[in-house]
Amino acid sequence: MYPSLEAVNGANREQICTWYRFLPSPGSSAIGQKNFQDVLDAESPIMDRIFERFKELGGFTPEISKSLGW
Repeated sequence: MYPSLEAVNGANREQICTWYRFLPSPGSSAIGQKNFQDVLDAESPIMDRIFERFKELGGFTPEISKSLGW
């Protein structure tokens, strides 16, 4: 489940990195469903903001990457 924009804006670096690595692509949860476009439209701005915050905060450190795993 995607976080809210408020949650993304208040998240720390490790949480942003977790979402960056593990959240599915926007709309993935609704592929083949009638509400696909609605889900895509709702999730895309959130993922865009996660990408922005990821860059702002400096992305992964070796320590964060190792702690998150795959």
